[in-house]
Amino acid sequence: MRVLVTGAAGFLGSHLCDRLLAEDHRVVGMDNFLTGNPANIAHLRKHPSFQFVLHDVANFVEVQGPLDGVLHFASPASPVDYLDYPIQTLKVGSLGTHKALGLSRAKGARFLLASTSEVYGDPLVHPQPESYWGNVNPVGPRGVYDEAKRFAEALTMAYHRYHKLDTRIVRIFNTYGPRMRPHDGRAIPTFLRQALANEPLTVFGDGSQTRSFCYADDLIRGLVALAQSGEHLPVNIGNPIEYTLVELAQKVIDAAGSTSEIVFEALPVDDPKVRQPDITRARQLLGWEPQVSLEDGLRRMLQANSRESLSV
Repeated sequence: MRVLVTGAAGFLGSHLCDRLLAEDHRVVGMDNFLTGNPANIAHLRKHPSFQFVLHDVANFVEVQGPLDGVLHFASPASPVDYLDYPIQTLKVGSLGTHKALGLSRAKGARFLLASTSEVYGDPLVHPQPESYWGNVNPVGPRGVYDEAKRFAEALTMAYHRYHKLDTRIVRIFNTYGPRMRPHDGRAIPTFLRQALANEPLTVFGDGSQTRSFCYADDLIRGLVALAQSGEHLPVNIGNPIEYTLVELAQKVIDAAGSTSEIVFEALPVDDPKVRQPDITRARQLLGWEPQVSLEDGLRRMLQANSRESLSV
């Protein structure tokens, strides 16, 4: 197949390009490098089946030639990024999704939306099944990301119902792995950067809030399975094993062989207290579940990233 991946230079977008090319598909990667890193796809620039287009998907999108799939991953995805770029985050979730859906319809291509567990907000149901509608503050600082993705889901389903477009929606829970930016504000790259420098690990709040961490290879395997399925409603993809942030910090210290201590700072506004996917539907529909433990994933991440690249 020939597929378009928007956000191709991002953390997950670049891993997705690798997987698709490994399966002998042709890939058109699109990014404007707002938060994507050209280094993430530098190894693909000479690949005979990879084509790169420098473009902001929030503007009119045209790709020459046929397309079999459009996989929409373009968006700032960390709190640091979407707080720095609130308007761009809203635009790529709304206008960008609209443009990507329009291109998919024009090409007769299957469409996959990379949504997020943030559509559940600070959840009152735990763990979170796809049937849960969420608890989101639409006017809080995190609302620019949460509501952009909720709108993107609604727009995708409208195209499916009204235009009969073949669509998929994946709700991605916390994912980690190589190519994460050390200063992107997310827990694992932040903790690794601090641990490798033997600096204190900064935990927000009292550290009792929980997260569930899925290794990138597992996540990509799950969303490819979803793309190849016949399921149109949202599907959670993530690791259901839950850790407090204090537990995570200690595991990172142990994995890095660090002498770091843990320190505590004020909790950000609307920071979710819990986050754990119910992956019943992924197991039933896709036969998917994660395979990489947190300890193994941290080891792989440390092996893939030099001490210098994580401590800059």
